[in-house]
Amino acid sequence: MKKLTKHLVCAVALPLSIMAGAAQAAYPEKPVHIVVPYPAGGSTDALARTVGQKLSDIFKQPVVVENRAGASGNIGAGHVAQSTPDGYTLFLGTSTALSVNEHLYKEKLPYNPQKDFAPIVLATMLPSLLVVGPSLDVKNVEELTALLKEKGDTINYASSSNGTPAHLGGELFKQMTGTNARHIPYKGGAPALVDLASGQTDYMLAILPESMPLVKSGKLRALGVTTAERLPAYPDIPTVSEAGVPGYELIGWYAFMAPAGTPQDVLDTLNKAFNQALEDADTRARLEQMGFEVVGGPAEKLAAMMRSESAKWKKVVDDVGITLD
Repeated sequence: MKKLTKHLVCAVALPLSIMAGAAQAAYPEKPVHIVVPYPAGGSTDALARTVGQKLSDIFKQPVVVENRAGASGNIGAGHVAQSTPDGYTLFLGTSTALSVNEHLYKEKLPYNPQKDFAPIVLATMLPSLLVVGPSLDVKNVEELTALLKEKGDTINYASSSNGTPAHLGGELFKQMTGTNARHIPYKGGAPALVDLASGQTDYMLAILPESMPLVKSGKLRALGVTTAERLPAYPDIPTVSEAGVPGYELIGWYAFMAPAGTPQDVLDTLNKAFNQALEDADTRARLEQMGFEVVGGPAEKLAAMMRSESAKWKKVVDDVGITLD
């Protein structure tokens, strides 16, 4: 009887183990949704659709991009944070939503970046350029810094809006150089750059894809790139750090997240698939043409980025006293 019982247990256990393995291997069994917290047509939306297209090929399932715009990314983030943690609703978060908004809003956010999300992958980074318009006759960062120390009260810098990387980066630049300048917020990077190029404002920290065409046309002058190292595509442009502000860095970054509580095996599958998509030659080329720097890597790399960036921008926000409500 003991031998018979043992054989029966094994006979039952084997199919169960096979079924369990099949269940794990089945993900995804239906379309995967990526929530973008900005309107269609922007750089964040383009990133989601480009990566999502390759992800669909890998998963053999549709990858649907949903645009849930509003409140600097808070609406989309809150929606995903409250979604079922099964791997079918994901979030394309930006540095603003994941490391800045929690410090900008006095009222409690509809999500906690550290507690309500499970990191999948740090997908891309987007550098900015420190650019000056025709109103300033400066050729480098040191000359700009000297001018701001002398006449900062009469000089202004533009940004795409209050609380954006362009705004916070401008305040960080002032703090690190001990200078002053007036902040002029706009409703978007494009109108801010138009006024900068026409001499209505003086300088700006603008994302590279939007500002580089104006630099190439001679309407703006690039004093430095905000990455820690020079960009391979533009080796003649020094970093702001090496050009006179040691340690200065301003990076817009984009990351894919899942709701907290998503099973670890699903997160592992997602990390592997996203990295495979980011490593694809065609996908990588398309993203680089948009101005993105492709990153990828383990989920822990993203978690560390969120922590360090949150601490960095909290100090800037608190020191300046910036709020958005």
